Amino acid sequence: MRIPLRFTVKKEWLRFPVGGLMRAMGAIGVDRTPKNPGDERPSLTDAMAHLFADHERLVVMVTPEGTRKLRTEWKTGFYYVALKAGVPVGLGYLDYAKKEAGVGKMVYPSGDRDKDLREIMDFYRSIRGKHPEKFSVDITV
Repeated sequence: MRIPLRFTVKKEWLRFPVGGLMRAMGAIGVDRTPKNPGDERPSLTDAMAHLFADHERLVVMVTPEGTRKLRTEWKTGFYYVALKAGVPVGLGYLDYAKKEAGVGKMVYPSGDRDKDLREIMDFYRSIRGKHPEKFSVDITV
């Protein structure tokens, strides 16, 4: 798809000896150090949202939950990062049944989390993962 995807890691992972390899794979460091002495440490969500302000062009891939066991609640950090950064959430997928992969839809967070998550879950309802029994879109938000 020729999309220059990035993924986040703690900034410490970008030091020698593995830093060069991590950057080559697309890693971008998240710095949660307070800006000023005495300030509170920023949340991971805030630190990731600031990455979008620091980079002119940025596409960050967030991997899904539910790869090892069924989760009945979705983590929502990806939603709040997009909301705070003012960027859309691209709904990427791997459909094992159809042997297809792609980005199917862009969702712009409105601030109504429940409504937006229902829209996202509705998109994934027809996608079949490798282990569909470990993925739930029928949860209450």
